[in-house]
Amino acid sequence: MQTKRKYIIVFLILTFITSLTSFAPLQAQQDKFVVVLDAGHGGHDSGNRGNGYKEKDIALKITLQVGKALEENKDIKIIYTRKTDVFVELHERANIANKADADLFVSIHCNAHSSQAFGTETFVLGEKNTARNFEFVKRENEVIFLEENYEEHYEGFDPSSPESGIAMTIEQEVYVEQSIVLARKIEDNFIGKAKRKSRGLKQASLLVIRNTYMPSVLVEVGFLTNNKEGAYLSTKSGQSKMANAIKDAIISYKKEIDQNVGTQIIGIDKEAVEALEDIPLVYQDVTFKVQIAASSNDLEAKSYNFKGLTELSKEKVGKLYKYFYGSTSDYNKVMKLQEEAKAKGYKSSFVVAYKDGKQIEVSEALKSTTN
Repeated sequence: MQTKRKYIIVFLILTFITSLTSFAPLQAQQDKFVVVLDAGHGGHDSGNRGNGYKEKDIALKITLQVGKALEENKDIKIIYTRKTDVFVELHERANIANKADADLFVSIHCNAHSSQAFGTETFVLGEKNTARNFEFVKRENEVIFLEENYEEHYEGFDPSSPESGIAMTIEQEVYVEQSIVLARKIEDNFIGKAKRKSRGLKQASLLVIRNTYMPSVLVEVGFLTNNKEGAYLSTKSGQSKMANAIKDAIISYKKEIDQNVGTQIIGIDKEAVEALEDIPLVYQDVTFKVQIAASSNDLEAKSYNFKGLTELSKEKVGKLYKYFYGSTSDYNKVMKLQEEAKAKGYKSSFVVAYKDGKQIEVSEALKSTTN
């Protein structure tokens, strides 16, 4: 009877907490959400010069506007790879993001083509270059030839070779799925809020996001070589609309992540919450897992592939393999498992729930009756 009373008390407290936090996990997340903004090109690398405009200047103006708007959010920290007209090597841009232990890396560029092509594109990392995007990939990656000792940093990579694919380790590919989520939000905002034509979301082996160990995207805000689009992107109004679309996408992405991996609990004593974590909170017929990775590579669910974590499983969904840590009906236990995964380096890991063999929303699972 006493145990049952404990479960009832715990359930009532959880119900109150989740009503305030949209069923966010019981973990206080004190660190700020770190976004690294990368204005493409710079210094002696002007980028493309379609219609006489300089890509490096327009990309920087839009990037600074995105950052200024995001800095108004006290929970977000912005780091720039450059804030002035300077040249930053591609590998150093990734290093800046990695050293900052960033949550997102967003590289902003302007496109070019020999025709009057127009529209936005957002790229995430992909291992193979299609014939359609190879010329774009080649142009962006050839920036390495402006760097001293580029051979040392890019391991013999040849931007002129379509076969020069970049082999991605699991540490990089785990972020592709989340990168796609952000990329989709950006392109949707370009369509819905900025009223621009979207050419879609694409994957390519781009060096600037090759070595970033967090969700990363490269945004092409439009073609400077298109007469109308080049003129639009050169205006303050056009730059502001594109910046706002990117900013809103980042905020939306953060909100979605917060709902999955935790926000600070309002009005609840921290010690009281920690005490509750030691009491089993079992949900009947529900299985909780921690998703730590998603990859197109079919890897063995073994500890040596996942930084020493054990009790691993995988599931194929479409062309992706999703990898999970742990399996339990105890919600408090899965929250501890998530913290273990994050401590191992899987910062963006999140809890998922299954019932009758089908994935359901965690919020829906938490409405179930406890045992």
